[in-house]
Amino acid sequence: MNPPGSLETWQPYGPSYWVLLAVTAVGAVVAVRIGRRHRGTPAADRFSRFFGYTLWGVAVAWTLWNVIPSHLHADSSIPLHLCDVLRFVAGTALITRARWALAATYYWGLTLDPQALLTPSLVYYTVPWVDFTAYWLQHALVIWSVFYLIWGLGKRPDWRSYRAAIVLIIIWAAITFPINVLLGSDYGYLNRKPPMASLLDAFGPWPRYLLVEFVVALVLWALVTLPWTLRRSRGIVPMLDEPEAIVD
Repeated sequence: MNPPGSLETWQPYGPSYWVLLAVTAVGAVVAVRIGRRHRGTPAADRFSRFFGYTLWGVAVAWTLWNVIPSHLHADSSIPLHLCDVLRFVAGTALITRARWALAATYYWGLTLDPQALLTPSLVYYTVPWVDFTAYWLQHALVIWSVFYLIWGLGKRPDWRSYRAAIVLIIIWAAITFPINVLLGSDYGYLNRKPPMASLLDAFGPWPRYLLVEFVVALVLWALVTLPWTLRRSRGIVPMLDEPEAIVD
């Protein structure tokens, strides 16, 4: 295990930060354009599977890298951070179009994954350039998958998908919290706040910030559900063709 005192953190908001943030935003626009071009064609299935397996491959490679004995660390070697789980879930959504996976990908990927880029908590546990590249690439791939599936292919959230995302995050927390207690780790920042400044700093001390975070997520997810359901109830088609709800 790496001793905590040896860890370094990346200092964000310099030129490299803004360049990478711009690249991520441009990639999201490109993903939408590709998805709209593919919508309703066999190319959509082929590209989605390729995209999904790529995301899985990156996630598996990163997991294997972190379990190399010299890289083991209690807070990074197990893929239990929400973003780690989300990479496998988003890959599943792309490959299978499973509705539970689409729901989690939309809500978690649209509102939680970007927080890792807007307020990055990047700790160098192994090799700095590898950690840095993997951090940005994996978060960007998830964001691109959200835009490809929702605004590109036309998958649409509804209130059932909203409930599914809530149930899934509760299940994740129920599994991760006791593991943190057992290992002394902090996956998902369920047991303490991240080492760098983040939105959680505004939510009070532990455990109050967990409740505040959950309530904020419920409200935010409701807000990103409402436009789709209102358009559907009024008979307005928001994209190029009839939208498909991501959870029946």
